[in-house]
Amino acid sequence: QVQFVESGGGLVQPGGSLRLSCAASGSIFSIYAMNWYRQAPGKQRELVATAISGTGTNYADFVKGRFTISRDNAKNTVYLQMNSLKPEDTAVYYCNAFLRIKSNAAPSNYWGQGTQVTVSS
Repeated sequence: QVQFVESGGGLVQPGGSLRLSCAASGSIFSIYAMNWYRQAPGKQRELVATAISGTGTNYADFVKGRFTISRDNAKNTVYLQMNSLKPEDTAVYYCNAFLRIKSNAAPSNYWGQGTQVTVSS
C-alpha cells in the first residue's frame, strides 16, 4: 500500500558529506511525520532526526549541528543532509513515515528498505 524509494547512501571519507532521500508513494491520505533512523552492526535502531508536520524538526544529540532533515510535502519526500561525517555514523539508514492511508484509518508507522552509509578512509 505504501512504498518507499531510498537513495543517496554510499562510501565517504571522514569529514565528507552525503545526502539521503526517501520518497513515499502509494495509498497515502496524510503524513504526520517523516523521520530518519539508523542501525549499526550489533546495535539497536536509533532515531536520528524527525520532521513533524506543523511542529518542526528535532535531532539526536549525536548529529546536532552536522545533519539537517527537510521535507518536500508536495513530493512526500524527506531528505537528510549529512555533513562532517564520522566513522561512527556508519550504519544502515532507514526512513520512517507516520501516516494515514485513509481518512478513517488510524495512523501507522511505515518503513523504507534502508540505505547503507559507510564512513571510512
